[in-house]
Amino acid sequence: MEHIEDVYLGRWVNPDTGETGPRAPVDKILISESIDGAEADLVRSVGIGDSTAMVADANTWDAAGSRIAGNLRSAGMTVSEILLEGKPHATVHAADELAVRLQDFSSVIAVGSGTVNDLTKYVTAKDGRPYCVFGTAASMDGYASTTASMGLPSGLKISLPAHAPKGVFLDLGVISAAPSRMSAAGFGDCLCNSVARIDWWMSHKLLGRRFWMEPYLISEPDAGMLETHAAGLKQGDVTAVGYLVRALVLSGLGVAFTKVSNHGSMGEHQISHYIDCFAGQRHAGTLHGEQVGVATLTMGRIQAWFLEQERPPEIRPTRVDGEDMARRMGPEIAAQCEAEYRKKALDEDGAARLNDRLQEIWPQLRADCSKLVDPVDTMIAKLNEVGGATSGRDLGLPSDFYREAVRHAHEMRNRFSFADLACDAGLLDDFAAREV
Repeated sequence: MEHIEDVYLGRWVNPDTGETGPRAPVDKILISESIDGAEADLVRSVGIGDSTAMVADANTWDAAGSRIAGNLRSAGMTVSEILLEGKPHATVHAADELAVRLQDFSSVIAVGSGTVNDLTKYVTAKDGRPYCVFGTAASMDGYASTTASMGLPSGLKISLPAHAPKGVFLDLGVISAAPSRMSAAGFGDCLCNSVARIDWWMSHKLLGRRFWMEPYLISEPDAGMLETHAAGLKQGDVTAVGYLVRALVLSGLGVAFTKVSNHGSMGEHQISHYIDCFAGQRHAGTLHGEQVGVATLTMGRIQAWFLEQERPPEIRPTRVDGEDMARRMGPEIAAQCEAEYRKKALDEDGAARLNDRLQEIWPQLRADCSKLVDPVDTMIAKLNEVGGATSGRDLGLPSDFYREAVRHAHEMRNRFSFADLACDAGLLDDFAAREV
């Protein structure tokens, strides 16, 4: 924990610059094999009052919430249970409903992972009420983030401003007992780092977008440890899960340096977002990280093709087809996405400038990116080792829809990836057609 404490407390020293990092907006992070019996001291240490609400769903209540509430009450605290019904989703509408249920509480405890944490942080951010989270799965890297992934009334899912929890408490005994697919999803969310970094570096060199090394530097002390122990994730091995949790926490802390999530979210995450937003009845209930793992392989194949070419692609002006977007996305979401897409779209002059820039930097860009590649076959082997999906078909998606996601996901967000490069070069249809 010492390294993670150094990072979030602002004591970490950048080896390249000698500067200390920023203080993360979370007061305390604890990763422990067990926190059973220590809960009251932990929540009090981060400002949670002795009369508080606890938000959980049925699964997270059974996994940890019941025990935590019992221990808090034994320590003299008053805990009101706020159980989310059914299979909750993190939407603005659900947050409005939760806000009503939490209006009389000055502090809140969340017990869960993605959905429960996002809903709680979004609601409490409205008036700055303190909250803390007890994690129940190693399925994503957003425990300590200052944003919440929320579904809008239109159906579009985006990251909205929120605030960080005061405390993040991760009991490896609880997390190791979660279904193995949760850890496989977290592994998929980590696996994308190489392709996201290549996308980000390309956009930095080609378009001048800001790039930070810090998110990668803070993870270097753990380099290779997750992969070394990955086989244990299927069995819920505590050591393996511990390294996964560390990787996810460090990834989340990277945002404290950059204020953006580009280091772990580029073209591959857009494919996963497209699936979540537009699969509808075709969605088989797969987790975001499972989808990211598959999309990472897709982006890896696209990037590998480009990096094999001695000459750069010929870029054309971006064709933004609002009518087709409306047909696929619905008019309201399409209008939102089109506005984002046009921010990075190229006109004739922009395409000409990009072609000149590509001619200038292509040999060095290829060399830089090639050093960062995690070969697709190697990534497939890693996903197989942890029991992760490796194709759209494995996700339960019809091939035609997964190909649609690959072809059009880059339209959703103003982040320039190799999918944008492929689209503007007239190649993305062919790449998408090869996916299943």
